[in-house]
Amino acid sequence: MKQPFLQAIKERVLVLDGAMGTMLQQRGLKPGQSPEELILTLPGTVAEVHRQYLDAGADIIVTNTFGGSREKLSHYGLEGRLAEINARAVEIARGVAGKRAYVAASMGPTGKFVEPVGDLTFDQMAAQFREQAEALVGAGADLITLETFLDIKEIRAAIIAIREISAEIPIIAMLTFDDKGRTVLGTPPEAAAITLEAVGADIIGSNCGLGVEGIYDILSAMRRVSTLPLISQANAGLPVLKDGNTVFPATPDEMTVYHERMLALGVRIIGGCCGTTPAHIRAIKDALAGKDQTLPQFAFTDGTTWLSGRGGCGAIGGGRPVAIIGERINPTGKKAFAAELREGKVSYIRREAMEQIAAGATLLDVNVGAPGIDEPAAMEQAVFCAAGAASVPLVLDSSNPEALERGLKSADGKVLINSVNGEEKSLRRILPLAKKYGAAVIGLTLDESGIPETAEARTAIAATIAERAVSLGIRRNDVVIDCLTLAVSAEQKRAMETLSAIRRVKGELQLNTVLGVSNISFGLPCRPLISSAFFAMAMEAGLDAAIINPKEQAMMDVWRSVMVLLNRDANAAAYIDAYKGTVAVQPGAPAEQAPLDIRGILAKAVIDGDGENIVAHVEAALAQGLSPLEISNEGLLPGLEEVGRRFEKNIVYLPQVMLSAETMKTAFARLKQEMQGMNLASLGRILMATVEGDIHDIGKNIVCTLLENHGFEVIDLGKNVPAAKIVAEAKARNVDAVGLSALMTTTMAEMENVVSLLREAGVKTFTMVGGAVLTQDYATEIGADLYAKDAMEAVSKIKVLLGKNNGN
Repeated sequence: MKQPFLQAIKERVLVLDGAMGTMLQQRGLKPGQSPEELILTLPGTVAEVHRQYLDAGADIIVTNTFGGSREKLSHYGLEGRLAEINARAVEIARGVAGKRAYVAASMGPTGKFVEPVGDLTFDQMAAQFREQAEALVGAGADLITLETFLDIKEIRAAIIAIREISAEIPIIAMLTFDDKGRTVLGTPPEAAAITLEAVGADIIGSNCGLGVEGIYDILSAMRRVSTLPLISQANAGLPVLKDGNTVFPATPDEMTVYHERMLALGVRIIGGCCGTTPAHIRAIKDALAGKDQTLPQFAFTDGTTWLSGRGGCGAIGGGRPVAIIGERINPTGKKAFAAELREGKVSYIRREAMEQIAAGATLLDVNVGAPGIDEPAAMEQAVFCAAGAASVPLVLDSSNPEALERGLKSADGKVLINSVNGEEKSLRRILPLAKKYGAAVIGLTLDESGIPETAEARTAIAATIAERAVSLGIRRNDVVIDCLTLAVSAEQKRAMETLSAIRRVKGELQLNTVLGVSNISFGLPCRPLISSAFFAMAMEAGLDAAIINPKEQAMMDVWRSVMVLLNRDANAAAYIDAYKGTVAVQPGAPAEQAPLDIRGILAKAVIDGDGENIVAHVEAALAQGLSPLEISNEGLLPGLEEVGRRFEKNIVYLPQVMLSAETMKTAFARLKQEMQGMNLASLGRILMATVEGDIHDIGKNIVCTLLENHGFEVIDLGKNVPAAKIVAEAKARNVDAVGLSALMTTTMAEMENVVSLLREAGVKTFTMVGGAVLTQDYATEIGADLYAKDAMEAVSKIKVLLGKNNGN
C-alpha cells in the first residue's frame, strides 16, 4: 500500500516521468491530432508510454490530459467527450502504475488569457478547470499537476477551482519562465511562489522553457519567500535541429548535474519536460540513489506577511522598512473621483496609482465605495486598472463582501483585505473569502461594542480575529492588526492607548500591525505636523505598515528618517538616495516641471495606457492644426517606442504593453475618420500564422496587434494553418514577410517545412519565427531570416529588416 503522497515527499525525493508528446509522436500521433484523442483510439499506446517511464524508475506517472480542458478539446471537436477522456486517462495510468507509483492528473493552460489581458472572465476560466478537475478527481487521481502555465491569473483560477472540488487532493503548481526569470506576462518567481502558496498549492516550481540550470535559478528565487516543497521539471536542454528533426541535446547524465543543489534547496520532486525520455528518467533516478534525501527544514521565523502583484512582491513586518500603503484611491471627499466611478472611468485611478508608486508607496489601497456607485463592478474595474498601472500588491478596501469577491477574482496575486473586525457578522463574511482566494487580512480592533478604550481590550479583539482566521486555515502571519487611530482633537487620551495597543499586539501576540495614520489630526489646523509626529511615535512603537498619502512630503520625510534611526535602512542608503543633491525649498513649494505640448501629451497617454482620454487628446491635436500623420508619427508612435524601451529594460511588462497597444488602436480609430481617401503607405505587409498542428495563438495575436500599431499591414491566418495555405496566401498577397508561431515542441519542425516550401515555391519574402520553445540557434538552423523572443523584439527586428530591404 502506497503511503499518502504528501507524506512520501517528506521522506524521500520522488521522480516524475518525462515528455509525453514526443513519445506519442513516435508511436502514431499525427501532425495536428489531439494527443488526448489517443486515450480513446490508442489506449494501449498511451499505456505503453506510461509503462516505459515506470520501468525507468518513475515514482509519479502523469496522465495524458494536458490539453483536456473544454477550450483545448473544442479545437478537435472532442469537447463532448471531456469527462470520458479525462476519466479514462486516469484509469489507463492507474492500470500501469498499480501500487508502484502515484498517478498525477495533468492539467495545462487553456490557451486563453484572463481579462483584462484576455477575453475570459475569472469565472469562465475557473469553470474550465472545475469541469476537468471533477472528471480527474472523480476517477481517483492521487494528485493534480498544473503544468506549463504562463499567466499567474490563470493558474490561480485553476487552483481555486480545484479546491472547490477537493480540499484534500495534493496540487503541484508550475509556471514557465523565460531566461530573464519572468513569465510571459511579467511575473517573477517570488511573486509566483507567494501567490501559489496562498491559494492552496502543495508543491510549487517550474517546468518547460529552461534546462536544469535555469530551473534551479527559478527555484532558488521561490525558496526565498516560501517553505513549500519544490518541483523541478526541466527540458533536456534547449531545442536544436538535427537531420530535419527537433531534438533536445541534453544527455541523461547532464540532467543530473544539479541534483545535490536541488536537494539542498528542498526540491522533493524531479522530473523531465520536453525532450526527456525513459533514459533521462532512469538517469535521474539512479543519480538519487545513495544521496541523503532528508528534507531540509525551512522556516521564516520573522513573521513576515508576504503579498504579491503580477510584477512583484511586497512584505509587511520581519524588521523590514515600514510598508507604505497609498491611500489616495478613495472617493471619500473627492467629488471628481466619485463622479468618474459613476461614469465607469478609471483615469484618476491610473494616475494616482503611478504617482503614489513614484512617491514611495509599496502597496496601494483601493476603495471605490461611494453613494450611487455599483461597488462590485467598480472594484473589479479599479483592480484591473491599478494592477495594470503598477506592479505592487493591492489592498482591497471595502466592507461589501460582493465587492471584495469581485476584486479578489480580478487580482493578479496575493492581496490584503481591508478589513475584517471582531464582530461575528464580519468574521463569518470576510474570513472565508480570504481563505478561498488566498488573501491576507487587516483586522480592526473593534467589535459589537465599538472601539475599546483600553489597549488591553483591543489586544483581546486582535487575538480573537487571529484565532478565527487560523481555525479556517489562514496563516497567522497573514493577519495584520489595525489598533485604530482616533482623532486626537476629540479623543486626546486615546492616542497613547493606540500606541500601547501596538506594543501589546507586537509583544504578546507577535502579529504585524498597520494604522491609518492621518485620522489622528482630523479637526486640527496644520494637520501634517500632528500626523507626522504621531507617525514617528507609532513606528517606534512597532508599526509595520501605514496607510498614508505618500505624496505628502512631511510624512515621507519622517518615514525615511525613522527608518534610518530604527536601523531598517542599512547604511542610510535609501535616505541618501532620496535626498542627495537636495536643495532646500520652502514647505509646500512644488517642483516646477515644464508642461507637455500636445505631442508629449499624446505620447504620455500611450505610455500610460490611457485609453479613456486618448480620443480627447487626438481631438485637441487636430484642433491645433496637426495632421493625422503628424499626430501618429510625432505623438503616438514615440509613445509606443518608449513603451518598447521600458519593456526591454523590464520596467513594464506585457499587460502594460497591451494596454498601450489598445490605447493606440483607439487613437487610430479616430484618426482613420480623418484619413478617408488618403493613400497611406504602410511599413510593410506581414502574413502571420500559427503552424499546422498547433492550436495556440496567444503570442501570435500579441505580435499582430503590435505590428498593426507600428504601421504594418497584417494578414492573420489564425492557428493550425497548413503549410500549403501559408505558401499560397504569401504568394497571392505579395507579402514582405511571413511570421510563424509555434508553442509546442511537437510542432516546431513544421516551421522548417513552411520555410522550405516558401523557397521551393519561389516566394521571395522574409521569414520570422517565434514561440516559447524556440531559440535563435533553431531559427538559424531552419533557415529563418529572423527570430524574436517576444512581441516587442519581433516589431523592432522586422522594422530593421524591412527598412534595410527598402534601402531606408
